[in-house]
Amino acid sequence: MEIMKIKSIYQYIVVALITCITVSCSDYLKEEPYSQLAPENFLKTKEGIESLMGAAYANASNMISNNSIYVFAADEWITDFAFQSGDGVNATAVQYINFTWDASIGLLQGESWDYPYRAIRNANLVLENLEELEDSEENKMVYRAEARFIRAISYIKLYWKFGTVPLRISSDDELQLPRASDEELTAFIETELLAALQDLPAPGEEANYGRAHKAAAQGWLSNFYLNNKEWQKSADFASQIMDQWNYGLFPVYEDLFKVENERNNEYIWVRPAKTSADRSASNSWMNTAFPVGFASDPRTGLEFSNSWRNWPNEFRIRDNFYFSFGENDNRRNLILHEYINTEGDLISLLDEPDNTRSFKYWPDPEGVNASFGNDIPEIRFAEILLNRAEALNELNGPNQESIDLINRIRARAGMDAPLKLSDFASKEALRMQILDERGWEFYSEGKRRLDLIRMDKLIEFAHARGATNAKPFHRLYPIPFATLDANPLLTQNEGY
Repeated sequence: MEIMKIKSIYQYIVVALITCITVSCSDYLKEEPYSQLAPENFLKTKEGIESLMGAAYANASNMISNNSIYVFAADEWITDFAFQSGDGVNATAVQYINFTWDASIGLLQGESWDYPYRAIRNANLVLENLEELEDSEENKMVYRAEARFIRAISYIKLYWKFGTVPLRISSDDELQLPRASDEELTAFIETELLAALQDLPAPGEEANYGRAHKAAAQGWLSNFYLNNKEWQKSADFASQIMDQWNYGLFPVYEDLFKVENERNNEYIWVRPAKTSADRSASNSWMNTAFPVGFASDPRTGLEFSNSWRNWPNEFRIRDNFYFSFGENDNRRNLILHEYINTEGDLISLLDEPDNTRSFKYWPDPEGVNASFGNDIPEIRFAEILLNRAEALNELNGPNQESIDLINRIRARAGMDAPLKLSDFASKEALRMQILDERGWEFYSEGKRRLDLIRMDKLIEFAHARGATNAKPFHRLYPIPFATLDANPLLTQNEGY
């Protein structure tokens, strides 16, 4: 009886929160206030479930914070891609760059731990209230699939950052739980996504842009299996996406990430972004990418708008990565290497080490201050092609299908000379080529940390660039101190 009372109070609190906070990540998060509904009836209505589902989606995408760029920036600071200088952010960034972070670092608590668990909490409440929902069985089936999808991808994000974590599948769970075993957690994620896949709509048939569909579930499964080194399963789900749906490579890489092209048939799953006065649900990447005194780009003619802001927090690209691109690779065009400043001088960013800038999220013409509307892709069709290429190589060694898949992406990038099967004498040689291809394709998308971990290069590459503090235990982040204090049943990751 006491447990039910606590659960009821907990649900009332959640209802109050989701009806009082306005979130604007995308169309599915346009919520209306329903304060005239009593808390005990709210989650029995479609409006109530939609509001709770919207909150779950928002937390799962982690675009509701005005620091949404840090969702993946820190994961690139620890790689061979990214560097950072300037502003108060630097004190945090250097801990990642130098592999000296610990469990007190704020990004781990807010961005990496709290948001996924809020999404899981809201998904659990959706599932627990569907039986009494006044709606059709078909709609309830889709809600159930969406909630299971959100719950699964939130656990994936936690697992990739921290390893095993407490498995919360009900609001009746104890407040303090130990970490699940690796077998329990991975089996739960797999079961949830496979179940959701059956009942989710086909891509394009979802209720609103940004809501779950079958291809999104297949894409997450392919990525999940890839990073668990379950190669055949990853290859199979990549193949399903290629065979079943109308996805393809956007013709011009340089235009792919522009806000006017964001709803394209290469994007399978995204973090939706919108401009907003308070930067909530916006993409603030460009404010960290503009160099000091940026006025214009002589190559493209892009001019800095008075409505934008140029922060002293500067996200930079490492020289070794910049110079690794092939001569004709047009993907490097989105890395700024020179600009005209406000004095009219042409400034070379190559004159200072590690100072070129990723302009991948090309400025939104409607952007205001530090708020831009470019969606951040989480799964693109290009990734699906490279997933299958990698998995087939791990299964069979160099093979023609893997080469063909890689060449499709290289052709889009303007690389005239296709790779040949005879170029690769071993599985290891093709693996390193795929790692390079993934780097050139996915920089500034938060993929590199997992790629380096999967191919056992994270620590090796860190040492090569002088980050000698890097140790094998840095493949996982520490459980945040505040979480450990609140839950004495948790154990810290090794090394912290």
